Amino acid sequence: MSAAVPGRLSGTTLGLGEPIVTIDSCRQLLSYLLPGPGVATLWQHRELIVQFTKREIQGRYKGSHLGFLWSFITPVVMLLVYAFVFGVVFKARWPHEGGGDSLAEFAVVMFAGQLAFQAFAEPVGRAAGLIVGVPNFVKKVVFPLQILPVAVVGAAIYHVAIGMMIALAGSVVVFHSIPWTVILIPLSLLPIAMLALGLMWFLASLGVYLRDVGNVVSVCLQVLYFATPIFYPVTAIPEDYRFIMNLNPLATMVNLVRGHLILGSVGDLASWMFAFGAGFVVMQLGYAWFNVTRKGFADVL
Repeated sequence: MSAAVPGRLSGTTLGLGEPIVTIDSCRQLLSYLLPGPGVATLWQHRELIVQFTKREIQGRYKGSHLGFLWSFITPVVMLLVYAFVFGVVFKARWPHEGGGDSLAEFAVVMFAGQLAFQAFAEPVGRAAGLIVGVPNFVKKVVFPLQILPVAVVGAAIYHVAIGMMIALAGSVVVFHSIPWTVILIPLSLLPIAMLALGLMWFLASLGVYLRDVGNVVSVCLQVLYFATPIFYPVTAIPEDYRFIMNLNPLATMVNLVRGHLILGSVGDLASWMFAFGAGFVVMQLGYAWFNVTRKGFADVL
């Protein structure tokens, strides 16, 4: 048999001897790109997904005296910290997006954007070490590994939902109203969840073969945090560079969530469709990549 050569269609080795991607795996990749089989597989394991999501939520506070109270304490503390740093030290405001000169208004508006970003960053930041951290599931049991990222995203959405309730309470205190558009928040979080899930499948697989992925992801998330309008309005960006912001699906969704929660804005349907389409494509590609490459996990771990 001839050796696999990096770069040819016969296989890509990533320096590990056995090819990771072969012609057969490319055919499998095309089959996994169809959404139907993936949805059917996840639905088949829905009870297991719920169990692991609860495990993720409970595991964060296991052994602590306050338990689930930390779900409320943590976002409140972070709200106060970010409000002080960006509102008091840097004196940031939202003069053109519903906020005035009040520090309380700025804190609530910024916190809403922070929560939307958290729904993406929290699961993606864990992706690279997700499969590496459960070698027994890979080697010793027959386990649907593809559900692990789903459980992590589900747990992240749970914590974001807790934070949203705190932000909603803050909106009532500061803006004296609850806009009806809060019911649209789940629709705005959906593209974020799909984008995070797709990247988790991709990064969780890649992290098995390339252990530096986690460090790269950490740096990228830091850059993305400052490239997303969380603590500054889009209007603060020079006109010539705003087109770059428009290419960032997270920027679109952060603005939509903020508008639903604070401003009573329905938002732009075209922007939502762009973000939904980007999230769906990334999710399908990530799922396909994960299922094609998972056959080599046991050999590496």
